[in-house]
Amino acid sequence: MASTLENLSLQSKEDNIEDDVVDPWNVSSKNKTGIDYNKLIRRFGSSKIDDELLMRIEAATKKPVHHFLKREIFFSHRDLHSILNLYEQGKPFYLYTGRGPSSSSLHIGHLVPFIFTKWLQDVFNVPLIIQLTDDEKFLWKDLKLDEAKALSVENAKDIIACGFDKKNTFIFSNLQFMGECPSFYGNVLRIQKSVTFNQVKGIFGFGDSDVIGKIAFPAVQAAPCLSSTFPFIFGNEKVPCLVPCAIDQDPYFRMTRDVAPKLGYLKPALIHSSFLPSLQGADTKMSASDLNSSIYLKDTPKEIKNKINKYAFSGGRETVEMHREKGGDCNVDISYQYLKYFLESDEELIKIEKAYTSGNMLTGELKKILIESISKIVKEHQTKRSKITDDDVKEFMTPRKLT
Repeated sequence: MASTLENLSLQSKEDNIEDDVVDPWNVSSKNKTGIDYNKLIRRFGSSKIDDELLMRIEAATKKPVHHFLKREIFFSHRDLHSILNLYEQGKPFYLYTGRGPSSSSLHIGHLVPFIFTKWLQDVFNVPLIIQLTDDEKFLWKDLKLDEAKALSVENAKDIIACGFDKKNTFIFSNLQFMGECPSFYGNVLRIQKSVTFNQVKGIFGFGDSDVIGKIAFPAVQAAPCLSSTFPFIFGNEKVPCLVPCAIDQDPYFRMTRDVAPKLGYLKPALIHSSFLPSLQGADTKMSASDLNSSIYLKDTPKEIKNKINKYAFSGGRETVEMHREKGGDCNVDISYQYLKYFLESDEELIKIEKAYTSGNMLTGELKKILIESISKIVKEHQTKRSKITDDDVKEFMTPRKLT
């Protein structure tokens, strides 16, 4: 096991100072166009989602693929073909994703995996597990336990507002569920016993000054990949798992994929998303810890307008005359990049791209389109969230059989 796990290090032997930084806690690039995802695929050893795989997904689900797939927002995978094999054979699998509650409101970047996960749940009609890692945020952030628990409840409301099927979705807080379900803790222990201190340091880059809770935590995020963690849902059946997540979470699941077969389980499959960049530019991702880099789901229309107009990095030229002559650069323009995520119409997006790159559309006009689009999404989300009660949260977070 040692030799295999040691090869999972976050640092590639070919890395140099010019490389993008992508790990569970840091995402940055020295390039204004952002992370080189093709290079990241080679570095992490995952597989690119190609046209052949997209056609297979459409054939299996008999539904058009999500625009996140067509636009390579979800761009990489591990063993997705195995999941499709199961589905085509009529065999079960489940979805598992999560959220680390570090603020009282999600930002629009956090919506990306949940929007896509809801689509997966709808087209495959499978159970969904959502883990809230409030224990992780207690260990990594300046939070008290009660504060971390409270943030879990608030984040759960934002997640539920995405429209997940209550009958087929279980949301849990680690701080609560660990005491409710002995099977969860049992699997955490089994995983912890399978990975040495040196191995976890190599995988996650922990140092000698890190608290021991951080070193033990990866097993907690890994355990939901084992169906026996949820005996009230799956009984004794060993059900395979598909994990939709941002690619910075991949180290957790590379570790899990090495350990799972040794514990008698199939390796979890993964499907990776790119990062919604910060307002200031594609060289960093949107972060909940930087208010000016993010648009929150609780922001008012005025706040959204001000943030986009003031902070959204522009791919426009220095003067109107130069812009009309040479056109804008969609590769670095944040307003255009956000529309790639949140404007569903391919025709509209192509029209905007042509107008901006030709110089017919100015930066202010592009920002106006984004402001209208994001404001509508946030307002609709706020309306749905306002109807979610504490009792609704309790129902989603109650251990129970799913349909």
